Amino acid sequence: MRLTQFLLSRYFKRYVEREMTHRTLRRQWKPISGWKEAVKKNWHYEEHRPWTDAFRQDNQAGQWHPRVFVEPIKEWWIFKGDRVEVLTGKDKGKHGLINSIIKERNWVYVEGLNCEYTMRSQSPNIQPICMKSEKPLLVTTQVKLIDPSDNKPTDIEWRFTEKGNKVRVSVRTGRIIPLPSGAKELEDFVNPESYTECEKDTKDDEVKEVTFQPRLSTFEQDIMDAMGIKENRKPTKTYWY
Repeated sequence: MRLTQFLLSRYFKRYVEREMTHRTLRRQWKPISGWKEAVKKNWHYEEHRPWTDAFRQDNQAGQWHPRVFVEPIKEWWIFKGDRVEVLTGKDKGKHGLINSIIKERNWVYVEGLNCEYTMRSQSPNIQPICMKSEKPLLVTTQVKLIDPSDNKPTDIEWRFTEKGNKVRVSVRTGRIIPLPSGAKELEDFVNPESYTECEKDTKDDEVKEVTFQPRLSTFEQDIMDAMGIKENRKPTKTYWY
């Protein structure tokens, strides 16, 4: 079992950003406070993930990107592997599977839909090659989840079953929409259910082992108990005036 499963869901992304911050760290001289470290806070997210070289090139020191306003989503209802319907563009009305999600921009990529074709030529003597690339779609307004009971788009809401399990329910039909396997995928594209432990992973027994028992005793009393020292003296009464 990986230790990251017990941490916050954004642990991996924060770890990569911290590593990137150390690489782009700059020192600036202020007349009053002296030398200050300029830390990059506004990261520019696109289809490249934070641990790739393309993301590092987009976030190099001195580069400017227009400010992007992203609608905050409290709880995601669409996951990798879901079947959705495209609501805009030339592929409007078509169904496809989601193969990638960029939560920092509310983007989803639908397999084989909303594509852009570009011609690239490596040299004038060779015929150009047609490159196909999928473009992102906004999860809030440009795609909608498909109800598997009738294959029509629907809104969903989260509910709890009698056993206490949280499920997605179609607002139109009231049917439960099962979660795909990609719903349990972590930030580093690892599924805990299909993950196999390695030598450097923290074992399940070591994570669940209780190594600290809280007690109502002072630091000195803990040391005396550990060394087997018994105190028979009684403290004298103190008076406050």
